[in-house]
Amino acid sequence: MTPTASGPGAAQPPIALLWIWGLAAAWILAGLLGHDPWKPDEAYTFGLVYSLLQGGDWVVPMLAHEPFVEKPPLYYLSAAAIASILSPPLALHDAARLTTGLYMALTFAFVAGAARELYGKNRGGLAVLMLMGCVGILIRSHQLITDISLLTGFAAGFYGFALALRRPALGGFWLGSGVGIGFMSKGLLAPGALGIVAALLPLFPAWRNRGYLICLALAALACTPWLLIWPFALYQKSPALFTEWLWVNNFGRFLGTNEFGPAADTAHYLRILPWYALPTLPLAAWTLWRARLKGMLTPQMALPLTGFVVIFAVLSFSADARELYALPMLLPLALLATPATDTLRRGAANLIYWFSIMGGGFFVIVAWFYWTALELAIPPRLHAHLHTLQPGYAPGFKWLPFTLAALYTAGWIVLLLRLRKSRERPVIAWAASMTMVWGLLAILFVGWVDAGKSYRSMIADMQQALPAKYACIASRNLGEPQRAMLHYFAGIITWRLDAPGRQRNCDLTLVQGVASEEYAPPGPWRKIWEGTRPGDTVERYRLYQRTKN
Repeated sequence: MTPTASGPGAAQPPIALLWIWGLAAAWILAGLLGHDPWKPDEAYTFGLVYSLLQGGDWVVPMLAHEPFVEKPPLYYLSAAAIASILSPPLALHDAARLTTGLYMALTFAFVAGAARELYGKNRGGLAVLMLMGCVGILIRSHQLITDISLLTGFAAGFYGFALALRRPALGGFWLGSGVGIGFMSKGLLAPGALGIVAALLPLFPAWRNRGYLICLALAALACTPWLLIWPFALYQKSPALFTEWLWVNNFGRFLGTNEFGPAADTAHYLRILPWYALPTLPLAAWTLWRARLKGMLTPQMALPLTGFVVIFAVLSFSADARELYALPMLLPLALLATPATDTLRRGAANLIYWFSIMGGGFFVIVAWFYWTALELAIPPRLHAHLHTLQPGYAPGFKWLPFTLAALYTAGWIVLLLRLRKSRERPVIAWAASMTMVWGLLAILFVGWVDAGKSYRSMIADMQQALPAKYACIASRNLGEPQRAMLHYFAGIITWRLDAPGRQRNCDLTLVQGVASEEYAPPGPWRKIWEGTRPGDTVERYRLYQRTKN
């Protein structure tokens, strides 16, 4: 039995749901285990988690014994709790990264719930496939970063808005909880964006009623503890840190009034969306085209369209822009794209379907070809080239990654062979191909990539050069990821010469710089070690020892 077409609102065949949720599980799990925290975002995030596990304060996030109040602590606390339970047997950083898998599963559940409320019972899994298929979410949603719990907060908020049409009280609870989860993940972005959406929805008839007022009132109650408890505790601990968090790391970053660099181009997200949201963006555009102006007043169009426009506008007006920040925009786009399969032209559907098969098939061949070169030295010239790029990697056949990658490949082939013609077939095929592509990358090549992105070997090499006795290590220009990994891998806390109040008269100084130019500390110092990550030709780390007092 295979997935078949189903009418709007009809129950989706159980086998279709099995394929979809099986795909979602395979998509989430690949890439969460088997590598060290990577620079930049994973490394410093895990540094904050590690400080909590070492007995740090839940109110003031600490990075290598220094306050780091850029973001509230929800993700750090969640990761510390999960890591303390699952490590051992898992490595501490791997166990912590499973927090991302948990939040992504919750995100999928909320997106599916919102789609069911808007489009019918058979649309929840389809919305999840739309989100899974986005190119931009693939790597970021498997990293140890706070943006994933922020994404969960936005997803819960959209579910609350959709549920408010039928069950205002429960919708208010989830809306308020979503605002709170987003706030405790990254600050004011989620409350601001979702608050604007809440204010705009009464422009549409479906939310212009007493039930929606009840929803908003209960949402305010539900989010109040999230919005007050931690900020109040932080203020009680340190008014200065509270001010730094609120004005420097929230308003300052948004308005560009701090030292974090020049303001970003307002067209940044407009440029990246065509590839970042592929193929969901064109499907969402097709839905809007079919709806025309009259259809846009319906709840099915009004909620996701309003959500997308608000999030896009808020992010575009911010002075701080990264592709990572675009993740919340994918949620309303996935909801907008969900009904597109009902009206998609046969030619467009066949294009997506056959591109998924041909593109996936091409990648399977290339991935296994490169794997044989990497691990088995066939062909030898490509093997030598790959190991020139990552000289720290130790090749060799490994049964576990080979077996897992073979299962992903076989599962993809079996699924495609069992798919029959239906409206959902192109989207299932695309999501299956993306899952397979990500699975092979994350399983076959994660060790090779990790050899160049991890600081483990570099820090171990530096430890061998340390003198038997030293009072402390100062540092200059040492970034947050590097300080976090020094703490984790070696238990080393440096005293930063470029941080107010952190200077000490140490007999060792670690300087981060570039390979082309050396920045030796002034005075009587001699260099006792120099190194970098394997294959890194840009960064350079140099350790100096004082020669006299």
